[in-house]
Amino acid sequence: MSQTDLSIFDKLESEVRSYVRSFPAVFNKAKGEKIWDEDGNEYLDFFSGAGALNYGHNDNKMKAKLIDYIMEDGITHSLDKASSAKASFLTKFHDVILKPRNLDYKVMFPGPTGTNTVESALKLARKVTGRTDVISFTNGFHGMTIGSLSVTGNSFKRKGAGVPLQNVVTMPYDNFVNDDLDYLERFLEEAGSGVAIPAAMILETVQGEGGINTARFEWLKRVEDICKRWDILLIIDDVQAGVGRTGTFFSFEPAGIKPDIVCLSKSLSGYGLPFAVTLIRPDLDIWEPGEHNGTFRGNNHAFVTATAALEYWEDADFEKNVQVKAKMVRNFLDNMVEKYPELKGEVRGRGLMIGIASEVDGLANKVAAKAFENGLIMETSGPKDEVFKLFPPLTIKEENLEKGFAIIEESIKNLVKEPVAN
Repeated sequence: MSQTDLSIFDKLESEVRSYVRSFPAVFNKAKGEKIWDEDGNEYLDFFSGAGALNYGHNDNKMKAKLIDYIMEDGITHSLDKASSAKASFLTKFHDVILKPRNLDYKVMFPGPTGTNTVESALKLARKVTGRTDVISFTNGFHGMTIGSLSVTGNSFKRKGAGVPLQNVVTMPYDNFVNDDLDYLERFLEEAGSGVAIPAAMILETVQGEGGINTARFEWLKRVEDICKRWDILLIIDDVQAGVGRTGTFFSFEPAGIKPDIVCLSKSLSGYGLPFAVTLIRPDLDIWEPGEHNGTFRGNNHAFVTATAALEYWEDADFEKNVQVKAKMVRNFLDNMVEKYPELKGEVRGRGLMIGIASEVDGLANKVAAKAFENGLIMETSGPKDEVFKLFPPLTIKEENLEKGFAIIEESIKNLVKEPVAN
């Protein structure tokens, strides 16, 4: 029997809790791509902390560096004071990530979460341009605070704000409608459109919570061209799609674009510790000292593990191996769609940010639930939870990837070959 009664959470924790309802177990140990509950049941983790654990659980190298730092009484909390741990991260990030990619950004520490980096990006864009409006895109998700919610498409999430969400115009994401960028450009060109020239456009190159919708590279390039033509800042929200999740460190790299501002969080710390940065084109860095701040933007434990995580990217084979695994996943999902036409499925995504969208109402949720019963954790996304998505760690062993495939196929087979219960 489990040592902890799940009813504790029913009695004492807010009704707002979500994931515990999908994964009703009390977890107490995790390593790599595996997680265990108190009863000793083992699960493969194809969830990866919603993209916050791209290197898996309790990475040995990061753990050792963090333990050493703590045992040596390294500073934990420093706001934006200078610290040795911060200097090491800034240097490593510049040398390993930015310089080899010919990217020139100042690094801002806005606060520890994804919504913090988005809020700072929106605020800076408005400060730089002197304009008020921002263009966001259908089905985008950018966070749960008021500014981030204003550029988020999900009506359920937006309703939770409790106040009107203003100064944002939503435009069609790639393939939402035909000729979507023609539509956008017409609005910018026409004086009678009611759309003012915005301060910025914000988008995800692959929409995580929005349903693993993937923008074509040519679409992204055209968005960048429009932004340059109209002197609009381009903000790429790489909170979930970045840090290798789509196969390259930044999700926008294969498109050949260079955003003005980039938002990173989730797996940036490498260890699941709260950490975010906002990358700013240097000429846009016009902040007054203290104009945007946050008590926990100096999380030195995260600096330590993030610096250790970047060592993965010093090895060119690491990125190649991620892309090999991505092909394995793509081939598996393509096979599932072909083998089980009852799914009415479509493969969506890029890299290891990928899944199957099912036209059958409620089926994606049932596949995820059945997979959990069979020992695999994965979640759903999309406006109607119509996508079950695979987010295995980038470091997953290939044999465990194959084991996960077997569990998913068995879960699909159980549901489409038998009557699906209401």
